[in-house]
Amino acid sequence: MSDSVEGLAELRRAGANQYDLGSFNEAVIIETIRLAGIISRTEISRRTGLTQQSVSRILRLLLQQGLLVEEAQERAERLGKPRTPVRLRSKAAHAVGIHIDPELLTVAVVDLDGTIVRRETVDLADDLAADKLIDLTAATVNAALSISQIDLASMLGVGVAVPGPIDADGTLLALPLQPAWRGLKIRQLLQQKLNHPVLVEKDGTAAAIGERWIGRSARARDFAYLYLGTGVGSGLILNGSIYRGGTANAGEFGQIAALRMGEWDPADGPRMIPECNPTASLPVIAGEFGYVETDPAATDEAKRYRAVCKAAADGDVAAVKAVTQVARVIGQGAVGLVDLLDIDLVVLGGPAYGKEISEILLTEIGRAVNAHPVARETRPVAVEESMLQTDAAAVGAASTIFHDAFTPRVSGSSQARRLPK
Repeated sequence: MSDSVEGLAELRRAGANQYDLGSFNEAVIIETIRLAGIISRTEISRRTGLTQQSVSRILRLLLQQGLLVEEAQERAERLGKPRTPVRLRSKAAHAVGIHIDPELLTVAVVDLDGTIVRRETVDLADDLAADKLIDLTAATVNAALSISQIDLASMLGVGVAVPGPIDADGTLLALPLQPAWRGLKIRQLLQQKLNHPVLVEKDGTAAAIGERWIGRSARARDFAYLYLGTGVGSGLILNGSIYRGGTANAGEFGQIAALRMGEWDPADGPRMIPECNPTASLPVIAGEFGYVETDPAATDEAKRYRAVCKAAADGDVAAVKAVTQVARVIGQGAVGLVDLLDIDLVVLGGPAYGKEISEILLTEIGRAVNAHPVARETRPVAVEESMLQTDAAAVGAASTIFHDAFTPRVSGSSQARRLPK
């Protein structure tokens, strides 16, 4: 059995042992409740097509298991029978989300509603060895769980969001900014250290899953999540489910942006575009427009980036021009996604998406995806900011655990999890 199949099997056993989700209908009802937030039995029956008897039987089981709670009774009509709506019990299940960025480790303990119960961050040294990364991550997770004081019996698993590319078994491949971690079997090693099922996703994919899980009905349709971090990646929700691709590496956004901008080398293919690594390139681009850094000798990339963003918010002309240039290039890549996938929603988020520059990003990308797609006359495209903001990858990584434990899916679906060919 491969590592990825084994990890999924362990996750499924963890969820099944706790809640005994014995049927597709149970998963459908849980998904219906999750999307609605609070909902009556009658409405569950109407939305799912299940009989009220079947709904009542399944709800009784889920209430006994503690996954659901009942709200106060309410009357649908003056003389009608009182209704008792139900909702998911947030403390019924927890997951840990880990975001491993070349510069920062973020660990979040998250409940079933997507609320962060405990959050820990650790700066990572440039020369941190792979084995030390595993030790540090495991120690941080254990500390977060201990401080959070959650019932460990409610822990379903650990999700890990990392920059791509990755292998289907959760091994890191050619990370452009941290070559020392290449070949690290992060899923296998963390699972040994933590004694919990572990799943690994690309950061953009994790963020898209989190957006769908936390966003409920507002994110119930297909969309592309543009994840702005050390680079720009994307996560894809298609046909109501996450799309990972054949090797879990779907969403390499920089390639699309390069092709849209005509950045092509005959020998090496699409070039790396600076604008698709905004944290590194924005101060440089701003300098070309005449922006003067307050500390030109500073080496902290994140601080330099935030300084330009703040300057743009304060009206610095050069900073505004630089942010606009970055937004327009990302917008051209987004046009490629819209044309390719025929979607009408693009979500922006990630650690490099800040409130200071949100108006420029939303405006420029929104203009591009509504002006340039081939089928632009058939549908307007909404561009919205993420509900997860800077913790998108960590909360998204935790949401991958909930998604795989509770979301209904057709047996044998190639996108049910990352299974090697």
